[in-house]
Amino acid sequence: MSEPKPVALDDQLCFSLYSASIAINRMYKPMLDSMGITYPQYLVLCTLGENDGLTVGAIAVRLALESSTITPPVQRLEQAGHVERRRSKVDERQVHVWLTGQGRELFTRSRCLGETLMERSGMMPAQLEALNEQVRELRDMLAGEQ
Repeated sequence: MSEPKPVALDDQLCFSLYSASIAINRMYKPMLDSMGITYPQYLVLCTLGENDGLTVGAIAVRLALESSTITPPVQRLEQAGHVERRRSKVDERQVHVWLTGQGRELFTRSRCLGETLMERSGMMPAQLEALNEQVRELRDMLAGEQ
């Protein structure tokens, strides 16, 4: 009995998603560099753009990361004047992160990333939205959230 033939790397969904993510990050890098931020900082900005004033823990949950992973990008964003951290008046153990005016401007400027992705992909907005929905559904199923 012969061994089963291995699945070619390009036929493995995990590799397609991984390599697509790398390609997107490479495409974003020059734009992020010109804004003076990293990809993790961009994700924090987007999270606060959706819902300003979250705690570091809530940002971590939203990004499916550990709080300890979120703290350094938040600190660098704060040092650059894009966010400010404030202790909760209700529970001093909690620190909320807020976009500054400068941070809001940077968040608005960062929209060019999505626009560039759409332009370079050659896909129609509806196609990208459908692909994104499929990937989110897959992520949620694999994470046991469905």
